Amino acid sequence: MIDILRADYTAQNVQIDELRATNQIWRLVLGLVAFTAVYIAASIGYFWIVLASVDATSTAQGLAEIEDGRTPSAMYALLFQFSAAWLGVAIACTLVHRRSFFALFGEIPVAVRQFFQVLAALAVLGFVLTILPPYSSDVGHVQAQALSAWAILLPVSLVAVFVQTTAEELLFRGYLQQHLAARFKSPLIWMVIPSILFAIGHHSPEIAGENAWIITAWAGVFGLLMADLTARAGSLGPAMAIHFINNLSALLLISLPDQMSGLSLFHMPFGMEDTDALSAWLPVDFGFMVVMWLTARLALRR
Repeated sequence: MIDILRADYTAQNVQIDELRATNQIWRLVLGLVAFTAVYIAASIGYFWIVLASVDATSTAQGLAEIEDGRTPSAMYALLFQFSAAWLGVAIACTLVHRRSFFALFGEIPVAVRQFFQVLAALAVLGFVLTILPPYSSDVGHVQAQALSAWAILLPVSLVAVFVQTTAEELLFRGYLQQHLAARFKSPLIWMVIPSILFAIGHHSPEIAGENAWIITAWAGVFGLLMADLTARAGSLGPAMAIHFINNLSALLLISLPDQMSGLSLFHMPFGMEDTDALSAWLPVDFGFMVVMWLTARLALRR
């Protein structure tokens, strides 16, 4: 029987061994400054190009439409913007740490194998949950677009979600976690600090209202589980797979109607402003997040 509670982070220790000689805090701080500068500059340039190619009466209106993400074009603009984070992390690794950007993934063959291992396990999980009772739901999903139109967009949509989710994994479970772990032994530092920052990045009271802190807590727990999984696996592959499936479900299959809904096939019958319905739904999402983590652990036998 697999000991679910045992924390074996040997794989991560092997992965970060090369970093111990250059694990100075000043390097990490400088790397974050470099990342931030590149990310902001690249994002400004990106949105300048995007806004120049769309019909918007003003820059503010164009940015607001992209932020809402209620159309496919707005969603693509929003998701592909995360390529700026890829560039920022790559610059920080290369110039500050003199380290290959690809090293963040772990050994590439291992990361790819683990990614597809977990992806396959989650596909089986999804199939099982679909065929198990109850066979009907009172949620009442509303079809947002025709299946044919959704399917035509699907290849590009999958790439867009992959770019977005992998960017977050590269920054939080890759760059931050690995370099903190090379400097500090305690998981309370290398696991918790990136997860707190990840949660802060998902805190949007102007959008989520009274549910903002619940969503922030969800993101924090998700970050902790992905940090644990990454440390056990010694690669970003498993966390990338879970994050990809999670956002695929939330952005391409069933989304809330009032935010980032432009690519989804179905909409929930309630929006961010419905605090009671959203509060009732979030615990279910919490539970499914933990189940995905356990499924990945079982798939990897770690």
